[in-house]
Amino acid sequence: MKKPVLFTDLDGTLLDARTYSFDAALPALRLLGRLDVPVVICSSKTRAEIEHYRGKLGNRDPFIPENGGAVFIPRGYFPDDAQVTVPGDEVEKHGYRVIHLGASYRDLRRALMELREEGFDVRGFGDMYPEEIASATGLPIKEAVMAGMREFDEPFFFPGGEDGQEKLVTAVKEKGFNITKGLFYHILGASDKGRAVSILIGMYRKQYGDILTVALGDSPNDLSMLHSVEHPIIVEKHDGGYDPRLAAENFEQAAGAGPEGWNRAVIKFLKETGYRI
Repeated sequence: MKKPVLFTDLDGTLLDARTYSFDAALPALRLLGRLDVPVVICSSKTRAEIEHYRGKLGNRDPFIPENGGAVFIPRGYFPDDAQVTVPGDEVEKHGYRVIHLGASYRDLRRALMELREEGFDVRGFGDMYPEEIASATGLPIKEAVMAGMREFDEPFFFPGGEDGQEKLVTAVKEKGFNITKGLFYHILGASDKGRAVSILIGMYRKQYGDILTVALGDSPNDLSMLHSVEHPIIVEKHDGGYDPRLAAENFEQAAGAGPEGWNRAVIKFLKETGYRI
């Protein structure tokens, strides 16, 4: 039997979009733990936020913050023969092997300020106090502070309509950056979730040989991650239905929103993989 490796988004997927609770996913999470299935968090959230939730989940696997801006691998997680040559700068930091894939936050902030000078009504997390981030996201103040600790990606607000959005995308790309959308717009470098996921897949294959990769997400910024695995699954939005861009793809659709749908889809996947649940 191939060893499963699971990649998951957080907001609106493993975490409820309104309460940020993962309680509805606990049965599947406990099952994954019992079966020793790696659960790799791949989110737009910062390192500080992901570490906060890894602590709550008891998760000790690698993780990918800020839409693929880097890969964080706990020191000693893979044996030496699993270390593969990867693109991007590497450092040892915070007890991790860190593979940098994204742009620097300083460069992203400068680009956002240039966009504002060019007439785009954009406002990033770096322009906001923690109380404002908390109000916009529904996060507690402590987590809003963590959300502002950006390293590779800047979430921002832009009230322009479809025409304005097209002009914004063009302007961002002319500056050498990319733009994606989850709960908010994000400006980032030449990185995405899929690139980071592919790096870890290579490492897991060296470690375990045959593996079976699965990913769960709910937003357009999950698209590259979902395309990078063998078994992509999308969960419903909290207000019903699936994101139209993801629904247009040939992805499995979980029966339920957020962690409820996540729980059902993961248990179904494990049963179909051959585990006796």
